[in-house]
Amino acid sequence: MFLEPQETMPQTSVVFSSILGPSHSGQVQPGMGERGSGASSSGELVFQEGRLISGSLEALMEHLVPTVDYYPDRTYIFTFLLSSRVFIPPHDLLARVGQICLEQRQQLETPGSEKAKLKSFSAKIVQLLKEWTEAFPYDFQDEKAMAELKAITHRVTLCDEENGTVKKAIAQMTQSLLLSLAARSQLQELREKLRSPAMDKGSVLKAKPPATQKDILGVCCDPLVLAQQLTHIELERVSSIHPEDLMQIVSHMDSRDKHRCRGDLTKTYSLEAYDNWFNCLSMLVATEVCRVVKKKHRTRMLEFFIDVARECFNIGNFNSMMAIISGMNLSPVARLKKTWSKVKTAKFDVLEHHMDPSSNFCNYRTALQGATQRSQMANSSREKIVIPVFNLFVKDIYFLHKIHTNHLPNGHVNFKKFWEISRQIHEFMTWTQVECPFEKDKKIQNYLLTAPIYSEEALFIASFESEGPENHMEKDSWKTLRTTLLNRA
Repeated sequence: MFLEPQETMPQTSVVFSSILGPSHSGQVQPGMGERGSGASSSGELVFQEGRLISGSLEALMEHLVPTVDYYPDRTYIFTFLLSSRVFIPPHDLLARVGQICLEQRQQLETPGSEKAKLKSFSAKIVQLLKEWTEAFPYDFQDEKAMAELKAITHRVTLCDEENGTVKKAIAQMTQSLLLSLAARSQLQELREKLRSPAMDKGSVLKAKPPATQKDILGVCCDPLVLAQQLTHIELERVSSIHPEDLMQIVSHMDSRDKHRCRGDLTKTYSLEAYDNWFNCLSMLVATEVCRVVKKKHRTRMLEFFIDVARECFNIGNFNSMMAIISGMNLSPVARLKKTWSKVKTAKFDVLEHHMDPSSNFCNYRTALQGATQRSQMANSSREKIVIPVFNLFVKDIYFLHKIHTNHLPNGHVNFKKFWEISRQIHEFMTWTQVECPFEKDKKIQNYLLTAPIYSEEALFIASFESEGPENHMEKDSWKTLRTTLLNRA
């Protein structure tokens, strides 16, 4: 299998839309907008071409809550619930939603009001809570949030008959939420047991490993199969990342906003674990190359990983591809000039071209856009696979956050900014939910996840033993390493 020619990829780079800049043509509307309840005393919402672009936090919260005649758009629900945690903790937002619901309910309970309207309102509140618990179930790990949820559901069921539709919907929602929370708890316990492999099981090597010791080629010699198993691991690991985890990237940055949601630091564990997987894969590639005794076999190992990276590219697994390239570019591998001289590097040059960092990784973004379009028109699950380079995705979210303020000069929340952040996170979450179509090979995956990984020091020792130091800097490094070995002996 060969890399698709670059000209077949769409030539539109992924760039950040200029719509995020300050607007001068926004239309001011009442805080409750199309909710039909008149102007809000808490502030205004500003729309541009029918799209909400800013508003006070209070008005945005009111815009989230349904009325008898209004239900918020689903994209607004997701975007506001995701972005609001930058300004207010989820349990405080839920408490405010509960207050607004109570105010609405009291209006509907006045003498002469139709009972049907009260039931309709209650059903819409339950639907909002259902969408919240499904999109962000882990907001309710917090005892305060769960208490607020129980308080709201208790109030909305007062008008419902025994075994009524509202009560049944609440029971189903609660059961689903508890199952989601239990699954998350079990996953966290499992992660604690299966920590990422230790970097170099025995500190530094005094000699090369015996020739009989198994390497990756002894487990899998087919680049496509290995790329497929890497894709399995990627999709399994990335599926544990949730939208609110990604929003921590933003909420941990803005320390100047005293109202921000500081977030639970433990929520970033899934992000760190996925980032660690990238580092481990890079180090594993370097280890597999440096531990090989014979130059001929090292050459074969390098060419094998180049082919694996190509197959990852063709699959749409850009994260593994980047990790492999990073591993081969680590100094202990890159300095093996005699070995590289025997490698057919044309394929590697094509890969490096796709991952060229110039112009903000323009070539990579073009390839990613092509994979995204393929995924959107896919007829098979294989064509749906898109696994972006995770650290670049995180940097993009960081970039969006840093160049656009949370608040406009008039004090409004810059909701245009959060639309774009939410859009990118939602797209990422769509990619993470693709089911891997490849057959799982436990033997290969076990090797990838548990094979010993050399420390940087051990990599340099193995590298210098394969090809001696060539310049003064390398000679000094090798001398220092040998001194370290003698001191440990």
